[in-house]
Amino acid sequence: MKDKRLKNKIRVRKKISGTAERPRVAIFRSLTQIYAQVIDDTNNSTLASASSLTKEIEKDIKNAKSKIEKSKIVGKHLAKVAKEKGIETVIFDRAGYRYHGRVQAVAEGAREGGLKF
Repeated sequence: MKDKRLKNKIRVRKKISGTAERPRVAIFRSLTQIYAQVIDDTNNSTLASASSLTKEIEKDIKNAKSKIEKSKIVGKHLAKVAKEKGIETVIFDRAGYRYHGRVQAVAEGAREGGLKF
């Protein structure tokens, strides 16, 4: 199963890459946590990041009832951090995961926070 996701990830990454004007939002989900980064591939740098372990949203994460709610909170926080750094539009990289469940919740949270995909 993991090999299939990595094949999908490589196929998708051939087609998309983040620039300074429109960086890439990369997602990684483990069994218990979710991580998201805003990446500029031309300079190979991470511009903003958020995860379910971020200290600023620790109280909100503890009050969330499900992993999907946690993911939505992470998406909103990522959008807030990106907006502070002047990032408005991004490209969404689901990293071989299906656009479903927690990955979709991060995207919806980021949209609610003001990022444009």
